[in-house]
Amino acid sequence: MNTCGIIAEYNPFHNGHRYQLQEARERTQADVMVVVMSGNFLQRGEPAIIDKWQRAEEALSQGADLIVELPIQWSLQSADYFAKGGVQLLHALHCKSLSFGTDHSADFDYSFFGHFTTTHQKAIDEAYQKYDDPTLTYAQKMATVLADDDPAFARLKEQPNHVLGLTYAKENARFEQAMGIYPIERKKVNHHSAELTGKIASATAIRQAVFEKNSVKNVVPVKTAKDLTNYQVSWEDYWPFLRYKILASSLAELREIYQMVEGLEYRLKSKIRQASNFEEYVQLVKSKRYTRARIQRLFCYCLLNLKDKDVKKAWHNNYLHILGFTQKGQQYLQQEKKTISWPIISKVGQTEEEKMTLGIQSDNIYQMVNTKIKEQNFGQFPIRI
Repeated sequence: MNTCGIIAEYNPFHNGHRYQLQEARERTQADVMVVVMSGNFLQRGEPAIIDKWQRAEEALSQGADLIVELPIQWSLQSADYFAKGGVQLLHALHCKSLSFGTDHSADFDYSFFGHFTTTHQKAIDEAYQKYDDPTLTYAQKMATVLADDDPAFARLKEQPNHVLGLTYAKENARFEQAMGIYPIERKKVNHHSAELTGKIASATAIRQAVFEKNSVKNVVPVKTAKDLTNYQVSWEDYWPFLRYKILASSLAELREIYQMVEGLEYRLKSKIRQASNFEEYVQLVKSKRYTRARIQRLFCYCLLNLKDKDVKKAWHNNYLHILGFTQKGQQYLQQEKKTISWPIISKVGQTEEEKMTLGIQSDNIYQMVNTKIKEQNFGQFPIRI
């Protein structure tokens, strides 16, 4: 079967995602659409508005054929590591094509970029090291470096989906049999747009509308709209637990947390008593050097007690946790499973628990804030549509 892969969060699944699935299937002539989807904690350092099982079922009902969870050691990361995890899962599943949404022009040659950066990595790294301004983020520095070759790269920091597309292309080019790349230009709204008009809206606008108790039925499928009326979670729900963790931990204990570098533990401890809610805490801790997304990811690592040694160990502990499939998706999995080298997990038991330790630990904490959130791993079988 011809397979096309997508890396997604679906927070929540909306009409733009449905459009992407339809376009990707048509352009690649795919028999099977495979989605590697983040679990319950996401790339920009926030909890998913609804759990992974609901989001997976929404996607399966709107054009996806196979949903595999992107483990938390990859999903809760900056763009480069997020892309590395997603691309290697799609390769493990033998996908022929990779499609993603972009806020850049769709005629940009992502495959060439991937090949170029892979073959010129040393020179790019050397140029990057020359920019020692601590107030610049990784994206800002890299945009400056790459703009010497192409002025279009100067806008990287303004185009988050384009940045992700570049990192997907870079990781894909590392494989001997690289997937074909099919970018799809986003329709009408950009990634951060807060407008809620027409049939297409950004996930940011949809989440904002949901939290403000406004209707989103025109911009999401019926099932998504129904799921969002059941419950929603946000960072504010987890604020008391994060505050307790920071207050109760010693500086030495905080130092063990993943990405707790350059004395950030002192900053977190010194600001925690000044904040009365999560948003205040973000504003107190973030800076030009440490962006909101970077700080929110660090807060997630603290909340979930993800230690540096454990995250790095998990990078080498590969598996495929199946969240759901259609009949075609199940057929494809049956066809390929003998040649897939990674363990395939469709039911979590004691053996699987040892591989999924960080994910299970994180999901248990995700469940704490609302009794309507079901058990996320044990006793759960792949959704069948």
